[in-house]
Amino acid sequence: MLKSSRQENAAPTEDAALGIGIAALQFLAAQPELLERFLALSGLDPHGLRREAQRPAFFAGLLDFMLDHEPTLDAFAAHAELPPERIVAARAVLARAFGTVPR
Repeated sequence: MLKSSRQENAAPTEDAALGIGIAALQFLAAQPELLERFLALSGLDPHGLRREAQRPAFFAGLLDFMLDHEPTLDAFAAHAELPPERIVAARAVLARAFGTVPR
């Protein structure tokens, strides 16, 4: 299905932004080295990751991790078939919706 550029440029809904966050977690879980880096930087262990992934605000932080390293962002964007700008927009929506620090 082709998306119009207008639809792509619109801010994602909270549900769509959460969907992007969940896709980022799935991508992360499939990349052992990347997952290890995320755990080290976040201070989480696998149990803590499972616990935090139940909180919607967690996904804003996960998207921050993706946005802070351009090769990671590019790899995730290609995997998810999303323009990087859509990931930035999803992070902003999650920050507003769940009270995290804006980027």
